[in-house]
Amino acid sequence: MRAYLGVVAAITLVALTGVAPAAAEDGDGDKAFTITDPRITESSGLAASHLHPGIYWTHNDSDDGAYLYAVDSSTGKTVATVTLTGVGTPRDVEAISIGPDNQIYVGDIGDNLGGTWPYVWIYQLPEPKNLTDQTIRATQYVVKYSDGARNAESLVVHPKTGRVYIVDKNEKGGHLYEGPAELSASGTNVFKPIAPVADLEATDAALSPDGQQLVVRSYFGAIAYDWNGGKLKRLQRVSVPFLGQGESVTYTDDGTTLMFGAEGSDSPVKPEDAPGDTGSKSPSGSGSSAEAGEDGGGSGGNLKVGALAVAAVAAVIFGFRRLSRRN
Repeated sequence: MRAYLGVVAAITLVALTGVAPAAAEDGDGDKAFTITDPRITESSGLAASHLHPGIYWTHNDSDDGAYLYAVDSSTGKTVATVTLTGVGTPRDVEAISIGPDNQIYVGDIGDNLGGTWPYVWIYQLPEPKNLTDQTIRATQYVVKYSDGARNAESLVVHPKTGRVYIVDKNEKGGHLYEGPAELSASGTNVFKPIAPVADLEATDAALSPDGQQLVVRSYFGAIAYDWNGGKLKRLQRVSVPFLGQGESVTYTDDGTTLMFGAEGSDSPVKPEDAPGDTGSKSPSGSGSSAEAGEDGGGSGGNLKVGALAVAAVAAVIFGFRRLSRRN
């Protein structure tokens, strides 16, 4: 069922608006690539390598195992597969982020049953210095939320402090959750809400390499925030290329570009310029300036098409997603 989601969205969008979905418009087409590994059919997270320029780490959503894939953006091919040991059987791996000291954090934090699992997991391992197929022992952390179980697909690690954050997935408006200053492998790590995010279903998030900006994406759009010590201040909407079922986002290692990915076989990864520090740069095709000074709440307003078209597309896709989860 998931294989049809991108097609359904595209057909619905064209029918309602009379135009094809927009592609990346920032002139960075040379950074775009396609993940060609036939094993990667549900790429749900993306992280730019800190040690290997042009390499992006990704993983499948579920039903795959404890694997990470290093994809070379110049060819789209997998150049290394990492098998994680020291962890249980993954349930719903949704996010990946790299923190200080080149530590990879993997978020097994999805809950398609709407928040019925009493705990979720985070795995931590060092980014390998050599890109070869290998097995690496990871540390597994048990995670709970202070206000009850929930579904989430977004995990970020602050590049300066190493603190881990999660954004829950809630179409009525979610929150940024902050973990303990240092995760414990022997106890339960309680994450607490510290700031609201806009009313979109967050499918991934990324912190800029300098730790100053947070980008939260949904299936169709994204919003950039000033990090502001975790007290998010909304900067602007971010232009997002249409990729079908949009699931992932990461900053390039130099912080100048955002790379957006999607699920599916031969899934595309496309670039957009990262938002400016002042928020004065208009997103592509927008014609309006950044909405600096807004808080984390409020309307998403982050789509390239009209609100009516977006609502119809979302209804179709979410309907198919719910149906597929039952099957």
